[in-house]
Amino acid sequence: MNSGSAVQQRLQRAQALAQRGDLLAALTLLEQAPLEERAGVQSFQVDLLKALERFEEALAIRRAQAEARPESVFAQHNLAALLGDMGRNVEAVEAARRAFANGGDAPETWLVLARALSGCARLDAAEDAYRQAVRRRPAYGEAVRELAQLIWMRGGDLAAAKAPVLEALKTAPGDADLLTCLAVVLMYGGADPQEAWGELTGRARDGGARAATVEMAAAQLALKFDPGLAADHARAATTLAPGVIEGWTGLAEALIASGDPDGALEILRQLLAAPFVDQKVLALHATASRVKGQVDALGLDDMDGLVSAMTIDTPPGWSDLGAYLGDLERALMAQHAYENHPLGQSLRHGTQTPVDLSLVDDPVIRAFFTAIDGPIRRHLARLGQGGDPVRSRNTGDYRLNGCWSVRLAPGGFHEHHIHPKGWYSSACYIAAPPVVGAGGREGWLALARPPFPTPEPLEPLRYEKPEPGKLVLFPSCLWHGTVPFSGDQPRLTVAFDIVPA
Repeated sequence: MNSGSAVQQRLQRAQALAQRGDLLAALTLLEQAPLEERAGVQSFQVDLLKALERFEEALAIRRAQAEARPESVFAQHNLAALLGDMGRNVEAVEAARRAFANGGDAPETWLVLARALSGCARLDAAEDAYRQAVRRRPAYGEAVRELAQLIWMRGGDLAAAKAPVLEALKTAPGDADLLTCLAVVLMYGGADPQEAWGELTGRARDGGARAATVEMAAAQLALKFDPGLAADHARAATTLAPGVIEGWTGLAEALIASGDPDGALEILRQLLAAPFVDQKVLALHATASRVKGQVDALGLDDMDGLVSAMTIDTPPGWSDLGAYLGDLERALMAQHAYENHPLGQSLRHGTQTPVDLSLVDDPVIRAFFTAIDGPIRRHLARLGQGGDPVRSRNTGDYRLNGCWSVRLAPGGFHEHHIHPKGWYSSACYIAAPPVVGAGGREGWLALARPPFPTPEPLEPLRYEKPEPGKLVLFPSCLWHGTVPFSGDQPRLTVAFDIVPA
């Protein structure tokens, strides 16, 4: 057997293992490849290491490839992309520039550069790099979406954010990614939902688009004004892509909103049988049960048992928590580089840090992870184990799965939402405006209220008052949002997701 055939056979066996969910076995198989096969399997090896979050090992491979072939466009591009994934944005910019110096000019490399420049808060240069990517591939959905978001987050209005999407649609009027991008810009940029639905569906019809993603986007817009219409779009999505869970959860959501919780529960019970249960399935099951006036059979309405509110620890190096929170507030504000909220997120009228805070090289921010470790572990110990979908995953240990800061301006709030990639989510208050203590619930965290209309309005099952140093932990499948607040002072938080370790 020649080396090429051996490489292909090893790759096929590793891919089969990975598809069955055994990433470690797949990685071991590739690591056992003889010297003559290693170069051929390294690309998939890096993918597996990234999936396992063993980024430093993946980086060692990419660095070795770039050092072995310093003139290679692809080696420098791959190194830049991985450095960007790791939040090492300055190095990512340098590697991308080396790819261009070697003769590269691919839109993918311009996109990698744009993301890295954005992570460095070099926003003018980032916008130019995004435009370079789109110039080379006018219908490049990822680049168009991120360019629109950058324009919006830098303070552009809805028309300015829409402009690159509309320009791209001239080239590809039926492109599903671009149409879905348009829906996101309209939805999160403040457009009237019914008008946005009309623009999206009209363009999809004229462009001949017939895609599940477009139907799902139309369903989300219609949910705001016509749940029955939303259900029609969601059914169309399940017909076009029956194996995609988002269509089915969208249909269940629309059925609950239109007054058919039994129909929703029938769908949700089937989805609960999956090996890995989607967080939105759990959220919708609890909501459908409430609409029927029933206790949630999964136990996800147990606010006292599942939710904790506590004070974070004072990390080493600070005399008291107040001193630390003051330093943390200043460190976090330096990370807020934008003027508007991100598109596609729950945040309204505020800003969010663009880089995962766990990747930020600042001793004050790094100390935050020490300050929260004790409270998280105490919560997991109190939570214990059980048969419900939350406790059944509790190992007593955890790892972070994303961390960011939000600065809400007066009038700001979070739409009610869940975190699909988490197990437990959080709100940690760093600075709170005086109005949170004025006797109402302005600026408070609200738990278990769905983001869509129901036949009889469902009120939150629990509220939490923001207080500096307070950490609230709740299941990621629990709807959560913020009551809008008035006044003239902002509200600063850190949020993160954890998963079992």
